[in-house]
Amino acid sequence: MPAELSAAIAARLDQIIAFARTHSPFYRDLYAGLPDSPTLADLPLVDHAAYWAANDQHDNRLLTGEQAGGIVLKTGGTTSAPRVSRYTRAEWREMAATFSAGLPAAGLRDGDRVANLFYAGELYSSFIFTLNCLQDAPVDTVHLPIAGSAPLDFTATAIADFSATVLAAPPTTLCRLAEHVTANTGALPSVRLALFSGESFYGDQRALLASAFPNAEVRSIGYASVDGGIVGAPVDGEGDTRMHRAFPDRIVELLDPETGRPVTEPGVPGRVVVTDLVRRLQPVLRYPVGDLAEWAGEDTFRLLGRSDEGARVGPVTLYLDDLRAVVESATSHSRMVAGMQVVLRRMDAKDQLVLRVACQLIDPERFTADIADELDRVRPMFADHVERGLIAPLAVELTGPDGLAINPRSGKLVRLIDERGR
Repeated sequence: MPAELSAAIAARLDQIIAFARTHSPFYRDLYAGLPDSPTLADLPLVDHAAYWAANDQHDNRLLTGEQAGGIVLKTGGTTSAPRVSRYTRAEWREMAATFSAGLPAAGLRDGDRVANLFYAGELYSSFIFTLNCLQDAPVDTVHLPIAGSAPLDFTATAIADFSATVLAAPPTTLCRLAEHVTANTGALPSVRLALFSGESFYGDQRALLASAFPNAEVRSIGYASVDGGIVGAPVDGEGDTRMHRAFPDRIVELLDPETGRPVTEPGVPGRVVVTDLVRRLQPVLRYPVGDLAEWAGEDTFRLLGRSDEGARVGPVTLYLDDLRAVVESATSHSRMVAGMQVVLRRMDAKDQLVLRVACQLIDPERFTADIADELDRVRPMFADHVERGLIAPLAVELTGPDGLAINPRSGKLVRLIDERGR
């Protein structure tokens, strides 16, 4: 149930819209038919394909100027079409400081010894962002910069040797560590808090974590993405890990997936759309972040799973347009692909990507193998996480046209079905 924009927020929105129209060719074209001072509702949603096409490495039409400082990060996408997000030094500092203000609500306390098990290097953001947030946090903690790529023996030993009280990691990393601990150590009772981000946490993971970390409460460290920036802070005292509160200087909207109209009633699912009033180098204005949520209060919302922008399989982001291109690459052995949809499931307590394809095939086995090979080629991170046991292997379901789910109201194909919360 979002409140009306305050006068101060409306003024800041007007300023950043004017700045983007003046300095970004992409936004200049996108807003060409709008009045001089458009409202938030006047702004069209950002189309992901057009946004990333404009964000070219050599002929960039999205940025508002040259990047003279700050940081460059990689978000989801194939190796042939990487998606890169850029932040100025001031933007990155503000984002870390704002995010860190929510850490006490997540359960962080003075004196905590935090094992940072997020991923570092290769332009990934989570490890370095967590490091920066811990430095800026209003509580004083001891940082243990272990990283998610460290051998499990080293990680478990370091947690025990330094009596780590907090783990910060993606859920798949927490579960992989928990399996190792239960098999080799038994339990690590010093851990009282497990903070996760980057993917959803599911009920079937609780028992495993409880066996390895019997005194640990599981909480969200916050809701953010490399492309959309920081979106939602943890809610103090809230047991539901899906619940978040909009960060300051970020406008969160929930829009009906079919009509695009704002959702204002509690309990009604909507696409999460964010507008960042801080970022100017690479503006984020009415950007769909790829999730569904429902309002739970004036500025609190509950995450419900993925929408149709992208699939998050464990910590791996896969954009639906990229997956469609993977399927199309294998169509030389088919007469016609009538449609495709992506299904996300839980298999043996792991996320699983299912590509459901409606087509007439000459060689189904070769078609399935070609899809798997092409996915491994364009998104090697997926294959790597399967090999390490962090996510389940790809599944391909072949069906007729009637086997694809459609929206009963509109008759349109449902591009993504998230069955993990069922």
